[in-house]
Amino acid sequence: MPSATDIVRLRVNGDLHQVGVPGHFTLLETLRYVVGLTGSKQGCDKGDCGACTVLLDGVPTLSCLTPVQDAEGREVVTVEGVANPDGPHPLQAEFDLHGAAQCGFCTPGILCSAAALLEQTSEPTREEIRDALAGNLCRCTGYAKIYDAVEAAAARMRKAAGSAKPKSDHHLRDDAQRRAGRAEEGVE
Repeated sequence: MPSATDIVRLRVNGDLHQVGVPGHFTLLETLRYVVGLTGSKQGCDKGDCGACTVLLDGVPTLSCLTPVQDAEGREVVTVEGVANPDGPHPLQAEFDLHGAAQCGFCTPGILCSAAALLEQTSEPTREEIRDALAGNLCRCTGYAKIYDAVEAAAARMRKAAGSAKPKSDHHLRDDAQRRAGRAEEGVE
């Protein structure tokens, strides 16, 4: 006979959590009601709205459909973990500056999806932004301000990366090759 409670080990926002949960709990229920991270919202509970989106090993994932056991041994990042240690993530700052959040219910999921996009590409097109956020519904803003905020955050991140001091000349060469589209594996 299976136990009514399962012990799961989760790494959430860099912290390890070992918690007892009912065997039927989703990742969302565990994050909100056991771990106490309420940023991810419980919207439709059917995977339609995207308000529950978190990053699972860097991939946007609907936590309302994900059995908590599927997250064991993987890295979970919620909206609470998107921020930098020094302050808000550029996405959070640009959402504020652009008025991209109104009621705010959808915002955590959108921020997680957008953060994953900006990890993949530093200069996303409007179409790439639309595609990345296609699983996140917003009933308030009409999306234009959201897309503008993501574009502005990408620009802010590119500017910050450009002003960051590289660790070595090799790092400079690699970045120059990538920008020129000429990166060749193994070439010094």
